[in-house]
Amino acid sequence: MSTINLTESLKKLEEINAWFENQEEVDVEKGLEKVKEGTKLVKASRERLQEIENEFEEVKKELSKTDSEEEPDEIEPDELPI
Repeated sequence: MSTINLTESLKKLEEINAWFENQEEVDVEKGLEKVKEGTKLVKASRERLQEIENEFEEVKKELSKTDSEEEPDEIEPDELPI
């Protein structure tokens, strides 16, 4: 499955919206085509957003893991050499 570009999808959705707004009389057949296209774009965009959210969570986990590895061990006061 190819990865969609969210910016391009939003532009296409805006174009579809503008098409409907600029029609004095909507051709039902063409309108149905536009609705189907818009529906596919919305579904693909939602899926891509979920993928991006998952990728961010993975990066967050990796960053957290790296941070915890770099933190020095805390020394308890009773462990200090005298």
